[in-house]
Amino acid sequence: MAAGGDSSVIRRSTLRQQIADALRDEVLAGRLPSGHPFTVKEIAEQYGVSATPVREALLDLCAQGLLDVEQHRGFKVHAFTADDFRAMVEARTLIIEGIFRSGADQALRATAAGVLISIRRRADEAERAARAGDLDVLIGYDLRFWRELSGIVNNAYISDFLDRIRVQTWMFAVPLLRREADLKGLLWHDHSALADALIQHDLGTAQRLIAEYNEHSLALVGTRG
Repeated sequence: MAAGGDSSVIRRSTLRQQIADALRDEVLAGRLPSGHPFTVKEIAEQYGVSATPVREALLDLCAQGLLDVEQHRGFKVHAFTADDFRAMVEARTLIIEGIFRSGADQALRATAAGVLISIRRRADEAERAARAGDLDVLIGYDLRFWRELSGIVNNAYISDFLDRIRVQTWMFAVPLLRREADLKGLLWHDHSALADALIQHDLGTAQRLIAEYNEHSLALVGTRG
């Protein structure tokens, strides 16, 4: 009986994560815009599941800053402001600079070759999508690239915090970027150059590329201070 109970918990936990991932993708794609309200019942009916894993998934997304709880009414997609975006870009910059200051060179030397190859592959995929102006594909590969890149320091708190901020910056930027008729050539696309700089332990070039990336991000969505 105990084993069956554990199995049920695992299934519910997995379903909870699947729902959270699916809703996060909907938000990042702009199909659930800022301020969009919904209830647990609506999401449960949409995915054909019970209310419990849906409520848990929605609360997880609230904890990540992606949704807000509306008292007695349900949930809504959080609305980030231009000031929020500038603050998030500053925060992600400080995190990455902290990675560089906390022995990134040593961490890179200790990183398995297969991990570096995977990072380079993610970089190439993200760059191709960026050059093509394919926003949906870019977001997925960009997030994976930065997750793997931050993983070299072997600190889950750093990786999780950076990933959370990167998701939030995409949430703000996507609706603005979709106003452009054609994004080809407009999106930052130096992922591969950044990966090469890190693999070659050229942290100075890596820091320069990230600074250029941040300036590009602020200018592209019109939030430069």
